[in-house]
Amino acid sequence: MTTDDETPEGQRLLRIYLQDHLAGSMAGHELAKHCAAGNRGTPLGNELEKIAGEIGEDRELLQQLASKLGFGEDPVKSAMAWIAEKAGRLKPNGKLVGGSPLSGLLELEGLTAGIQAKRCLWQALAALEDPDPAIGALPLDDLINSAEDQQRRIEPHRLEAARRAFA
Repeated sequence: MTTDDETPEGQRLLRIYLQDHLAGSMAGHELAKHCAAGNRGTPLGNELEKIAGEIGEDRELLQQLASKLGFGEDPVKSAMAWIAEKAGRLKPNGKLVGGSPLSGLLELEGLTAGIQAKRCLWQALAALEDPDPAIGALPLDDLINSAEDQQRRIEPHRLEAARRAFA
């Protein structure tokens, strides 16, 4: 086992990058499941259930990649991301008790930001010259297209949430 002092700089930074994205993917998956549950039985809820499943699959793929590269998750980063996602639900929303239309909009915007970050991850890995075989084996074009598709599917709902919030 090598220490950080013995690890090439690019590998060390890739480990940090993937661990950051692993933590973010956990928070994004939790947010997607929360949004889906809060909209159960609606067209948005049905779409969010599908997207939450897809985000979970992407997270598993990212975990497998990190494992193949010998990185694993950073438990501190993952715990902090989990806490941040839960704490984000406590944000002021213009009402003393309960949800408001602003809550739904902010949650969809958070989910959109997470999907965009995931898309950026896959694009960054696709841009690597001579990547590790574990990275090269990933269907990166499909993963990028999937993230873009998720954005397209959420966007009309996000805009509708904005119209409802500010009507």
